[in-house]
Amino acid sequence: MSEPTTIERVLQSPDADAIDGQATYCIGCGSCAYLDSAFRIIRNEDGCNQAVLKSAIADADKVNNGCPFACSANEDTIGADLFSTQPNIHHDKNLGYWLNAYVGYVSTDGWRSRGSSGGMVSWLAAKLLEDGLVDAVVHAKNGPDPEHMYTYQISYNVEELEMGAKSKYYPIEMHEALEYMRTHEARYAFIGIPCFVKAIRLLCKQDQILADRIKYCIGLVCGHLKSDFFAKSEGWEAGVPVDDIRRVDFRYKTPGSPASDYAIEVLRTDGGKPVVKRTAELSTTNWGLGYFKYNACDYCDDVLAETADITFGDAWLPKYVNDGSGCNVVVVRNTSIQKVLDDHRNELVLHDSDSQEMYQSQAAGFRHRRQGLAYRLHVHKERGEWTPTKRVKASLEGIPERRQAVYAMRTVLKNQSFVGFRKAIAAQDFKIFNSWMKPFVKQYRKAEWTFTTRVKMRSKQLITTIVPKSAIEAVKKKIRH
Repeated sequence: MSEPTTIERVLQSPDADAIDGQATYCIGCGSCAYLDSAFRIIRNEDGCNQAVLKSAIADADKVNNGCPFACSANEDTIGADLFSTQPNIHHDKNLGYWLNAYVGYVSTDGWRSRGSSGGMVSWLAAKLLEDGLVDAVVHAKNGPDPEHMYTYQISYNVEELEMGAKSKYYPIEMHEALEYMRTHEARYAFIGIPCFVKAIRLLCKQDQILADRIKYCIGLVCGHLKSDFFAKSEGWEAGVPVDDIRRVDFRYKTPGSPASDYAIEVLRTDGGKPVVKRTAELSTTNWGLGYFKYNACDYCDDVLAETADITFGDAWLPKYVNDGSGCNVVVVRNTSIQKVLDDHRNELVLHDSDSQEMYQSQAAGFRHRRQGLAYRLHVHKERGEWTPTKRVKASLEGIPERRQAVYAMRTVLKNQSFVGFRKAIAAQDFKIFNSWMKPFVKQYRKAEWTFTTRVKMRSKQLITTIVPKSAIEAVKKKIRH
């Protein structure tokens, strides 16, 4: 029996931590389906987009070199090809190559209020269209049905673009969008999370038509990609039956609240009144628990979309997070994009920043993707299991035992969240999910927090859940004065 190809290892490899002993490192981006008709993208039983083989691979090397988890080229080497000759460029182990960094927001035309945070992603895409730098933008927009809440689509004008504002924590794939760009001559800007942007860069190395047509990549800071169980769990726990969830707006802004205290809005298939619920009142929205996370995300070391011409994210920083309207962190890598910001600076409020502040804005993500990844790679190496080639090396050096236990339990939480949700669906009772997850979360908290910290956090959680937000704000206001 012949050795599996790298792409076959990505699709399925032994993993003693996985529920069935096999794990996929596929992110479901669709690059393989674009390169070879032997692949197609399906939605698996865990609500994740995943590539599957339906016939023999025509050219495994070609597919390997286009897959963000199979290709040996990393973000440093790709970034060097793209940006190292830019005047005044810097390089940082966390940001990759970068020219300038900012924190800020759009101050005109309602972009900020329509966006998840500072409104800068859609604003920049609009400026690229208006300034004639691109003809179209490839980005996520409302999909056709509840099983495809969001999909990659093409916008040719600002009005179409506005319909794709806000973050979508939802599985999408891009092979149809890639086919469209290849068969429709135009200049495109592509918006995506780090692994998708990396896939675009890898494809452009093989496909000159794509390379000529995709002029800019706009990157999104990424904690991890969610299965569609995430949207369904949010809507269900908010009070809308799973079969009646049409779409979830994941970043519904609540006036007067800190940027981190946002809500969701659940639209119903029966046309009934949408349900709005604060994420603080939902059990599945704690990103640190990693519920419904793609396995591949635990084997990615790119937080700030290092291969993108510019990256935007949420400014999770103490001096900005209390601004409920939202602020973006911005990392610029391309002088042409910098010129767009400079030319339209009167529409922006931008504060100069640096690599340290950019790191702090996503510090938890970096710890999990760097130190945590070193731990996970070590575990697999000790068991003789295959993992994707990463810049981070397998090691336990500098990782205390308590922290190792935290990373181990995060893997358990990720895996068991899928099991628990499938059980809840089968029983048609969301409470089954929380009951299933409760002992695992308890184990995780024991690993993560000391006893004193657990007591404090539990008290804070009870206050946040039970006491009306208005009452909490009134007390805070009284203390300040």
